[in-house]
Amino acid sequence: MTHPKTPPASKPADTASAPDQNGGLTHVDAQGQAHMVDVGQKAITARRAVAVGHITLQPETLNQIAQNQIKKGDVLACARIAGIMAAKQTAQLIPLCHPLYLSKIVVHCEPQADGVQVEAICQTHGQTGVEMEALTAVSVALLTIYDMCKAVDESMTIGQITLAEKTGGRRDRYSAAQNQDSR
Repeated sequence: MTHPKTPPASKPADTASAPDQNGGLTHVDAQGQAHMVDVGQKAITARRAVAVGHITLQPETLNQIAQNQIKKGDVLACARIAGIMAAKQTAQLIPLCHPLYLSKIVVHCEPQADGVQVEAICQTHGQTGVEMEALTAVSVALLTIYDMCKAVDESMTIGQITLAEKTGGRRDRYSAAQNQDSR
């Protein structure tokens, strides 16, 4: 059995000095290869990110969650814990994410008329942001709700997962609400 020739290894690009190379894609070097960005020269700042997402559920499913009648257990408590655990494992799940020391992770699961809204808040003092950790927390919390309720509701829909806001770093502030208002 023959194997295709492996292309010669490319030299790692110094993206810390040229973040706008390749149209602003900092995780792509000059040869178009994905790589982990060197954040070593970035300032340590307070970083915070808030992500949100939603799962649509049938009214009866929401009622069973509220009455703690789902056979697998307390759905919202499990989802909160799963979200917290997921945020701490983001670098293990997303290939080019830096492992971070998270100083705070909060996951809220709020029942609504048509489902459950999940919000995750992640904070750190570091050289890179915590957006991926917040988005991962929301995603896994929603998947946990889905897993725990799939026996009683086959029509669940997960969606609207988004970064709601972030602070810290070079660009300091982002707010989805302000971004929508400016369009």
